Amino acid sequence: MDSSVTAALLLEQGYKVVGVYMKNWSQDLPGMICPWQEDYQDAKRVAVQLGVDFKMYDFETEYRDRVVQYMIDEYQAGRTPNPDIMCNQEVKFKLFLDTALADGADMIATGHYARINNAETGFEGQPQLLMGLDKNKDQAYFLYRVTQPALGCSLFPLGGYEKPEVRKIATRLGLVTAAKKDSQGICFVGKVGIRDFLSQFVTTAPGSIIDQHQRIIGTHEGAIFYTIGQRHGLDVGGGLPYYVVGKSMIKNEVYVTTQLDDPRLWRKEMTLSALHWINNPPEPGHSYTIRTRYRASLINCQLGKPSFDEITGSQNITAVLQDEIRAITPGQSAVIYDNERVVGGGIVV
Repeated sequence: MDSSVTAALLLEQGYKVVGVYMKNWSQDLPGMICPWQEDYQDAKRVAVQLGVDFKMYDFETEYRDRVVQYMIDEYQAGRTPNPDIMCNQEVKFKLFLDTALADGADMIATGHYARINNAETGFEGQPQLLMGLDKNKDQAYFLYRVTQPALGCSLFPLGGYEKPEVRKIATRLGLVTAAKKDSQGICFVGKVGIRDFLSQFVTTAPGSIIDQHQRIIGTHEGAIFYTIGQRHGLDVGGGLPYYVVGKSMIKNEVYVTTQLDDPRLWRKEMTLSALHWINNPPEPGHSYTIRTRYRASLINCQLGKPSFDEITGSQNITAVLQDEIRAITPGQSAVIYDNERVVGGGIVV
């Protein structure tokens, strides 16, 4: 629905529009039929309604290599990745962009709820990524690894709209996707749980669940499936709820606690690796805000000086938070903002 309205708005603004469906995944999984054919037909119907040309780009091999394999590798290493962010970095704003430009396009447009500031002031005229107007739907978090040159060739027509208004536009135009629900689950794969998805690609074994008193209180189905702060799915039953505070991939153990104030659940400082800055690196001494997961509240932070990690071969940076944050999770992305502008971010170590 978002992409459909994006195309309609661009037509109203005088752009020549070509609809493109990216075929990134087509494999059915147990209990879930991949919806790619239905999505493709819906996109094709919208193109007919709007009177625009339509084509399909097949990126299935590249998506498996660059997004799915990345996700599997991260989970096997005991981390919790965000495949949507990697999809934006590697597929939408790299592979798709390059393919579209080579195919004769001048720019690409997506239905993301984010904004691009192309003002000539600041950052030597570089495009800047800004939060979407609708703070409940803002998706700038997922775009922090997009490069500045890619932003210069991109359009986000929905960034200045709120979601209910976009759906009203789709209804007013009679688009066949007007009532289509937002996609759920892993990007392009469909509404499937991460456990069900990973089970198709990794081998797991039962292991021990150990509480804060070093007692074995239950058995898990594989440490790979658990993440910091998780409460549901432990199946240990009785008494106070348990929260995951850590795990060992080598021992195949999951560590839990019933204490909400357990220091392993809370952090006021974190290290970020695989740094990416859209325009310029953060300024020393400047105050920024940080978001540690999608929809998490922004919190004030102070950033240290970047340091080189000889093991990973990349720069790291330390973020000291104004308040302690619960369940900061290795592998997730922490995104840094300067008011509404996305500065960049990195992966939590």
